[in-house]
Amino acid sequence: MNIVVGITGGIAAYKAIGVVRGFVLAGHSVQVIATEHALRFVGKPTLEAISRNTVHTDLYEGVAEVRHVALGQAADLIVIAPTTANTLAKLAAGLADDLLGNTVLASTAPVLLAPAMHTEMWQNAATVANTALLRSRGYRFIGPAVGQLTGTDSGPGRMSEPDEIVAAGLALLVPTVADLAGLRILISAGGTREPLDPVRFLGNRSSGKQGVALAEAALSRGASVTLVAAHLEVPAPAGVERHAVETAEQLRTEMNALLGGADIVIMAAAVADYRPREVAEGKIKKDATGDVLTLELVKNPDILAELAANRAPGQLVVGFAAETARSRDELLELGRTKAARKRADYLVVNRVGWTEGFATDGNTVVVLDGAGHIVIEATGSKLSVAHSILNVLAEAGRSNHQEHND
Repeated sequence: MNIVVGITGGIAAYKAIGVVRGFVLAGHSVQVIATEHALRFVGKPTLEAISRNTVHTDLYEGVAEVRHVALGQAADLIVIAPTTANTLAKLAAGLADDLLGNTVLASTAPVLLAPAMHTEMWQNAATVANTALLRSRGYRFIGPAVGQLTGTDSGPGRMSEPDEIVAAGLALLVPTVADLAGLRILISAGGTREPLDPVRFLGNRSSGKQGVALAEAALSRGASVTLVAAHLEVPAPAGVERHAVETAEQLRTEMNALLGGADIVIMAAAVADYRPREVAEGKIKKDATGDVLTLELVKNPDILAELAANRAPGQLVVGFAAETARSRDELLELGRTKAARKRADYLVVNRVGWTEGFATDGNTVVVLDGAGHIVIEATGSKLSVAHSILNVLAEAGRSNHQEHND
């Protein structure tokens, strides 16, 4: 997505660096428009390094490409942080005497404002009226918070924290249509753990963030969601039917028991491939085992392949494949091999490693159909990736649901 971050002339401009960084890390293209006064608080080189794009400041830059209009036309979201009292007044009056004002007027994208000013300015009748007018025109606001301001002052007017602004902005990018209404979606999330003894286990680094994002996205689109959760590091969204499991065998049992009640099944959980043949009743002691501990492992069942084999007519089964591929070609080759073996309707393939995939806030995926053809590719926050995946499933799931319920 194309996101414009407008930065205006307030002391909170330094926090805008975190806002820009948050959107970039979520996988979006960020164009920064800084006012002349904003650059007195934060430097252009810093903003360019963080955004990875040239910072735009001058209304008369790029005249040949009509930049004062083009930036707004290309934007999927505009965020202004901080939004000063002066900027609120200019927006309310529809002024376009600088590049930021022109960009806002030339755009049909949602605009998120993060006010930052002293309490007296925020509570001034003019600011109150300007805020009400902008709300009535569809502008969204986040904050201001109550807290420490410049100097010793404290009260309403503190700009919201960057992660809060980024989350509010990302929420405006996702669809709000109820295209999954009436569909029942079963999702597994997290990572299974296979006990070695009462205190140790074999596991993986999955946090469950992508599966939870899928559940959250599906709920927002009207689906009824059942979440089978294996050691989530993030809370499950309110509104799901949650089933907690520990091991691969427990996940297998739960998923097969719930399979019949689902229109769409998404196996997003990272499942341990092996488990110990024997589990010690007590803690394994170093003194008893010596310098080398040998474990005998047995293969766990292939849950995704079982679900695909047991699906009823009209059911969609979707799997995930996390691979440590060195290149895109290798990733696709591994994904296509797995898609042929699993026989699911779709396979979501993503690269994982020490610093990507697991436990991160962003993701990059390729969705393959059962024949190994690329359906979509998506990059962004895990919530936006979840919606991209659901865009594919919504049409297929609705078609199957109607065909087998007419």
